[in-house]
This record gives sequence, C-alpha cells and structure tokens, in this order.
Amino acid sequence: MELFGTAGVRGRVEERVTPELALAVGRAVAAEVRDRGGEDPPAVVLARDGRVSGPAIAAATEAGLASGGAKVLRAGTLPTPALAHASRGRYGVMLTASHNPPSDNGIKLFCDGVEFDRDLELAIEARVEAEEPPTAWDAWTEPDRVDTLAGYLEDVREYATAFDVGAEESAVGLDGLRIAVDCGNGMSGPATPTVLRELGATVVTVNGNVDGHFPGRGSKPTPESLRDLRAFVADANEGIDAPGREGEGFAFGIGHDGDADRIVVVDADGEVVHEDTVLAILAERYVAVSDTADPVVVTTPNASGRIDERVRTAGGRVERVRLGALHEGIAAVRGEARGSGDDAEVVFAAEPWKHVHVAFGGWIDGVCSAAVIARLVAAQGLESLREPVTERPYRKVSVDCPDDRKAAAMDRLRERLPEVFPEATVNTDHGVRLEFPDASWTLVRPSGTEPYVRVYAESDEVDDLVESVGSVVEAAVAGSDA
Repeated sequence: MELFGTAGVRGRVEERVTPELALAVGRAVAAEVRDRGGEDPPAVVLARDGRVSGPAIAAATEAGLASGGAKVLRAGTLPTPALAHASRGRYGVMLTASHNPPSDNGIKLFCDGVEFDRDLELAIEARVEAEEPPTAWDAWTEPDRVDTLAGYLEDVREYATAFDVGAEESAVGLDGLRIAVDCGNGMSGPATPTVLRELGATVVTVNGNVDGHFPGRGSKPTPESLRDLRAFVADANEGIDAPGREGEGFAFGIGHDGDADRIVVVDADGEVVHEDTVLAILAERYVAVSDTADPVVVTTPNASGRIDERVRTAGGRVERVRLGALHEGIAAVRGEARGSGDDAEVVFAAEPWKHVHVAFGGWIDGVCSAAVIARLVAAQGLESLREPVTERPYRKVSVDCPDDRKAAAMDRLRERLPEVFPEATVNTDHGVRLEFPDASWTLVRPSGTEPYVRVYAESDEVDDLVESVGSVVEAAVAGSDA
C-alpha cells in the first residue's frame, strides 16, 4: 500500500480520503505511538481546516484514535502551522488538503512539531493495510478540548518582533504599513491579518472569511487565482510614488493557500514576486544574522540557483533534499554535524512557496513568513530586498510519460544528459540536475502524482535550454537516444 505522498495523504473524499480511511489511519497512529512508549495514553492534538468534509473526517479520525488508545485533544479549525506548533512535545493530526480543490481532503501527521518521517509513514501504512484492530475496550479514551490558536499567534508575533531585519530599531516598526492579504477563504483568515495588525500594520483582507467551498478563488495561490488581489493592489497604488504608508496604497500583498502553509508575495505593481526570489531573500537574511561557523540552507532540487548565489554571498551553503522532505533534510544535516563534530547548523529550510523558520519551529509556516517578510519590507523596502537577487528567466514544462515507463526513462537520462551537456556539473540525488558555468541550471525529475517527467530550467536563454533538454527527455521516454 502506498498511502502517503509528498505532503501526507490527499484525495477526493468519496474515493480516497473517506471516513473509513480516516478511521483506519487514526487507529493505526494510536497503535504505533503507543508501541513507541512514552506517555500512556499518548496525547494527539487533532485539528482540521475549513473544508465541508472536515467535520465528518474529523469524527472518523477521532474514533480511530480513541479506539486505538490515544488521548484526543480537539483543537477545532486551525492553520496547519498552528497544529504543528500545538504538536510540540506530543503528536498531532491535521486534516487538510492544503491547496487542493474543495472536493478533496487529507491527513498530515506530526510528532513534536515535525512531520512524520518516511519510516513512521511506512509503519502507519503497514498497520492500515493489516487492518489494525481496536485496543481493549477499557483503554478507549474520551476527548478533551484545547485552545491553541492564541498561543501560536502570540509566539509568531514575538518571533517576528525579535527577528533581526538589518536596520535600526526605529526603522522596523509596522506602524502605518499597509498590506493586502488574500486569505483565499482558508485558514489564514483568523491568523495572518491578526498577527500583522498586532505588529502595527494596517491590513485589508480579501476573501477573509473561512468557507470550505472556496468561493472567492481556487485554494492554490497562483498568478491567475490571485488576479483580484493583484488588481486590487495595483489599482490602489496607481499614481502613488511610495505606496504603503500613511493611508495610501499598499506596500505589498500576500496570498495564502487553504491551510496557510504556503505564501505568495505580490509587489506594489500587482505582480507576483517569483517564489525563488522570496526564498533567496529570506535565506540570505537568515545566513547573514547567524552566528554559526557553517550556516546551512536546506532546499529542494527544483529551487533556483539564485538561492545559492545569495547564500554564498552571505557566507553560507545550500543542501538539497527531495521535494516534500525538508524535515528530513534538516535532520540529515544535524545528524551529519553530530557525527563529524563540525559546526554545521540549518538556519533556514524552504521549497518554493513553503518556508521552515528553523529557530521558530520545524514545520512549514506561511503565517510566520508573512510576519517576517512584513518586517523586512518595513525596514528595507521590497524593491531594495529584491535588487541584489539575479532573476533569470525560469520555465517548467511537463513531458508525457506513463507511470510504468518513468524508472526506465530516468535511468536513460542519468546516462544521456551528462553526455549531451558535458560542461555541466551533474547531481543525480533527486532526479538529474545540471548546473552550468554561467549559473544556468536544469532539473529533470519524474512527477510523483501525474504521468509526466518534469523539466525545470533557469537561464538567460531558457527557451533554448528547455528545448534542448526536452528533446533528450522525449527520446528517453520513447526508449531511444536523442
């Protein structure tokens, strides 16, 4: 059974993430964590996003956890990062399909503020497949209710307030800074606007009410789905030289997904700031303020070379890990540092749109990102933050490839791509990534959810690079050389 993808379990509620599955996963989680020892019964915080199917899936999950012998702490509706925050020192189950359509739901599992690693996921899969039975009747539990959102928001505010933004303290307040936030009818509604207002900003929300039908826009924040936010910001700033202060226009805009782990930034002209530029800005700052001898930023193979450039400039280095496994990459760097006795320390981890503020917690957190970015913008201005980042043209294309041909195609590509591009440095840890002397790069990897091989590329001549790499990929899929 292959139950978990790169972000927990997700799918349509009538077909995949059914109440029956939620019951089975809940019981499997309870049995697994009981067997691992510790508190008896083990405490599991349970929360959901605002999806219509959430109450039913939550009821089934709770029944599984309780009949498996775990103590359920009902946290109600929360952003995913707030549930992760609440799982510190215990376990957590978040019911969300993140940016998926309203017909979907999902299950994400946490232990001490970090997503379950692959070994734990495999253990849960095995128990679900074996149809884990309930524990003895007298070990079943009654739930308690917990209120965790207020504490999470307070901790985000305190963390952002203390963050070193590289300016005199008098210049970093958010008083008068105007920010537009598109919550997408998701769980950022009760979170991001509250934190930003407590930091002193003036916040105007778009789609700020929680509605599991996502009537305002699609839950995934993209340039297309954020068109209303972009137009709102651009129109408000028309004719203003320095928007965002003293009641005029907006300094920038923010878009979140359904569970508030993703963040998209919109500039004063209503244009989406490239996700890798946002990542590079944050990574550079975290390295610059670190006092460790070997600051490390963990990211994914599809992330831009602009991140490496800014991290190197600040005196750090980049390590890459497979998509959906930032927590595993953080653990690997820490494990290697302990084993070798060196001074390596992960100061930031991120993949496009999703950021782990390691000093705050081990989870992806779009609300914390919103607060930190707002303070950086207040101190330095968004354009000033972007100015040092080299933004080369970027493209992603998909090449048709049936699932049963992916492995053979990737085997061919590991041999063929280095032959076609001998000047490139090759890394085959997570697909095939080629880095060229002019800082261009390309990544070829199989999709984990769709019948495609993905080609990512960043170059001043990106169309030519995509065409050259794409022809090699097409030939590999067809079973012949280019």
